[in-house]
Parts: sequence; structure tokens; C-alpha cells
Amino acid sequence: MLRQCLVSGICLSVFLAIASAGAFAQRAGIFVTPVPNAPFRGVVQVKRSVAEKNGTIVKLKTMRVIARDSAGRIHTEMRQLLPVWSSAAPVILSVRIYDPQTRVSTMLYPKYRMYRSMVVNRPPSTDPPGQLDATTAGASLPPSQFTKLEDLGTREMDGFEVHGARETQTLPASGGGQPVTVTDEYWYSDYLHINVVMKHSDPRTGSVTMALTKISQEEPDPALFSIPNGYKPLSMMAAKRSK
Repeated sequence: MLRQCLVSGICLSVFLAIASAGAFAQRAGIFVTPVPNAPFRGVVQVKRSVAEKNGTIVKLKTMRVIARDSAGRIHTEMRQLLPVWSSAAPVILSVRIYDPQTRVSTMLYPKYRMYRSMVVNRPPSTDPPGQLDATTAGASLPPSQFTKLEDLGTREMDGFEVHGARETQTLPASGGGQPVTVTDEYWYSDYLHINVVMKHSDPRTGSVTMALTKISQEEPDPALFSIPNGYKPLSMMAAKRSK
């Protein structure tokens, strides 16, 4: 990653800023809920702007395919971030597959053609994670002293009715500086049982926007939910190295 960083002119501090701002993505990325009888496939477009300490704003992008079949099995990708001006296709770093019937969660690593599977003790929720998910319950949480919650009402996005909510946190000034306003916005589809748009903005680190596009309600290709031929389990590879 460091070599790619230097070649593209994006310094390491950009990736460190992404890591700190990435708490939003980890807490409230477009999580595919494992609900049955609501198949779909779509492409999440991700845009990030990273604020460096010297005031430079670096713009990055990526995309990822997500899907769910009628049995509730889910498929989610993680792809590399690229400069916004790049025309290259972002490389797939990993793929997660989850089967709610067996509770088996599998991580695929295409570069190495390896995988790791485990049975999870606690199945993923059928509701999006995070305090604010734009569901009726999430949007009606009582505000705190520094937090304002707004119900943005309903609208149509890509043919789906969605409900929006915005959380605004105002952090008190420190060290003689100005107060900091951090906003999170969510648009939730009851039919799909997921957030289809999510926005995060923090002047200290930058912004992130995730939007589900190219939504198809047809049954996804079953291959998306299985381990490809030729992949080896990570435990087997580790055993070979120890011999």
C-alpha cells in the first residue's frame, strides 16, 4: 500500500486519516441484513474526501458489489480506494459471504485464492447497526446535549421509498479553536431492510458518502454465495508452512 501511495502521490497520512474517519464505515457502512424473501443485487458507490493537516483535500473513490438471495444469504465486497481521477477498476481485497441458515461466515481473499470460514455465535441483526439507522425507531431517539436528530421524511430513490434521518453533533471548542460540527445522514429502505444512502462529514478528517446504485430485485447469481473452485482454506495453508 505504501508503494502505491508514493507512486500515486497520495501520502501515507491520507491513509491514516481514512483509518480514523473509517469508524463511520465500520459502525454504519451499508450493512446487508440477512433477511429472507427480499433478494437484490446492487453496487455501492463510495466517495471520500480526506482533510490533511496542511489543509489539502484528497478525493478518493471505490465501489463494491453487495447482494442477498431469497434465502437471506449475503455477499459483500471490500475494494481498494483509488484517486478520484483514476479510471482503473478497484481491486477486490476481500469478500464476505454469510448464510443465516447455517450461521457460517466466510471471508474470501481473491488475491491469494484462500478463504476462512467460521460459525458465528450471534447471528447478524436483521436491522442496520448503529444508533441512527433511519428506521422509525432509530430516527426517534431522544437528542443529547450536544446532538440534534432530525427526521428528514420520506422520498423515492431508484424506485424505492426511503426514510431519512440526520444526526448533528456539535463538539465544544478546545484549545482556543472553533466548535466542530459532525453530521451523519441515513436513508433507509423498509423493503430492502438496509440503508441505501449514508453520509458522514467531519471537518477534522473529511467526508464519506455511500450510495447503493444499479439495484436489481432479480435473484442474484448463486455463485456469489459460494466458495470459488480452487480456493484453499487458510488453516490448510498455515499447516503446510509449519511442516
